[in-house]
Amino acid sequence: MRRFAPIASVCTVCLFAALAHSQQIDIAVGGGILLASKNNSSSQAFLPPVEKGGTYLNVSADVLLRKRIGLNVETSWRDKQAHYNGFETYRPILTDVNALFQPKLSKKFGLDLLAGIGIASNRFYIPGDTACGPGATTCFTSSDHFMEHLGGGLRYYFWHQFFIRPEIHYYRIQNNVEFHSDNLFRASASIGYTFSRH
Repeated sequence: MRRFAPIASVCTVCLFAALAHSQQIDIAVGGGILLASKNNSSSQAFLPPVEKGGTYLNVSADVLLRKRIGLNVETSWRDKQAHYNGFETYRPILTDVNALFQPKLSKKFGLDLLAGIGIASNRFYIPGDTACGPGATTCFTSSDHFMEHLGGGLRYYFWHQFFIRPEIHYYRIQNNVEFHSDNLFRASASIGYTFSRH
């Protein structure tokens, strides 16, 4: 799957470039935090940790294909590795593709409403692995899960084509057995730029 990521990125850029002359395209970067319910059960011998906290960086791009309807691609990852029950470290990466509805509220305000699917990839880093020195190719194992995604944000154009967007995202991760809950929320804020604003 990692081998196809650069190809998918190039294809996405080419698609957006081909549509740029007549369509609205947005790019954005941001940061936020991950939220999940706390594990209050003590009946299990092994309690999976809660997947929350930390700073999550995100990048997104979207294109409007017809009026206010379009496509969105987004990825978010934890900037630093987190500790998994004090034994090893891990880094979650959430990537999704969405249908986008972008109603305009006024000249400077609009909404971004998203619904789609994606992959939740948890990279677990092997403690004490001596193969992880310079030139090592893999220092982690991945656990990938299918997920559904819903999101929404309030867009404000503060200067020409530049906007800020506070947003909330909900992820339903299938069989997220490494952690306490299949349900995650990500609260974040992004800053972006719109090409060919309508």
